[in-house]
Amino acid sequence: MKTLRNYIAREVAVATLLVFVALLLLFAFFDLVEQMKDLGRGAYQLRHIVLHVLLSAPNHVYELFPIAALIGTLFALAQFVASSEYTVMRASGVSLARMVAALVTVGAAFGVLTFVVGEFVAPPAEQYAQRLRSQAISGIVAQEFRSGLWIKDGSAFVNVLEVTPSADLKGVRIYDFDENYRLRNLRFAAGAEYLGENRWQLTDIAQTTFEGLKTRVSRIERMDWQSVLEPALLNVLLVKPEKMSAWRLYSYSQHLKENRQKALRYEIALWIKIIYPVAVVVMMVLALPFAYFQSRQGGIGAKLFAGIMLGLAFHFLNRLFGHLGLLYDWPPVSSAMVPTLLFLGIALGMMWLQERR
Repeated sequence: MKTLRNYIAREVAVATLLVFVALLLLFAFFDLVEQMKDLGRGAYQLRHIVLHVLLSAPNHVYELFPIAALIGTLFALAQFVASSEYTVMRASGVSLARMVAALVTVGAAFGVLTFVVGEFVAPPAEQYAQRLRSQAISGIVAQEFRSGLWIKDGSAFVNVLEVTPSADLKGVRIYDFDENYRLRNLRFAAGAEYLGENRWQLTDIAQTTFEGLKTRVSRIERMDWQSVLEPALLNVLLVKPEKMSAWRLYSYSQHLKENRQKALRYEIALWIKIIYPVAVVVMMVLALPFAYFQSRQGGIGAKLFAGIMLGLAFHFLNRLFGHLGLLYDWPPVSSAMVPTLLFLGIALGMMWLQERR
């Protein structure tokens, strides 16, 4: 049985890796085409585009593993069925449980790899890719901390506490320095609204001006602020919760709770991050009964198409429940687990029907 288990695991692993490489190259090509439209903007050159595509690859590695595992396993098992190897295995006394165990062994290894990439490789690579792009296009260097987003804008440093979904800013601090790096003035605005053409309107401003050894504080209700910042650029600078590491999501959600702010979006993203590697195993188990049931309904191509459709359905269902959980305030664990449990239920149900036959 050990020899057979190793054979199944090897064939499934090779097929999954081949499918995975093909999908990764495809998505890298899409990224390259997407970035080419910005070629020549500012200092954004071809070398920056290629480096951006390479740095975005780890995030695709993380996102594509469940889909690649499903398609690859389906392909390998469909070949077993087509060559009657699967029938010989079952006739020789190999139970369905042992077949599942062989797939779980490979799936567990891929699941661990998915977690490692998603936790330690993809987040910093994605953050550096976005920073490289924004710096090349607009010259802005930015970094996000617990205190908010920090941006270097010419001779000024800007701290933005919060960016709303409508791209308005809240809690804006502007530290303006002269050519000798001496602080000239500090402005704190309660909010900022984008007016267009890199112009913002600051509201409820407290301005502190430094004049030699003296300081002068003034209150201003509204004022215009010219900056290279724009809403589209802020969307790039801010890291989406889905692309953060699990540890960072946990730390930031705790920080929001301590400050009595809503942390549901980050909690849902955290649980999805934890459960996502398990989805790799579930997808591989789902391929076992599906490949057998489809043995008389088309060749390898039909099975691969069905696998792609199932993988896309899982991907979109995962996102759908994340948004629904955020919209209706569902428990974060439920929002993250329902798609995986649903596909696991489908796999178990299909295996039960297969055993009854």
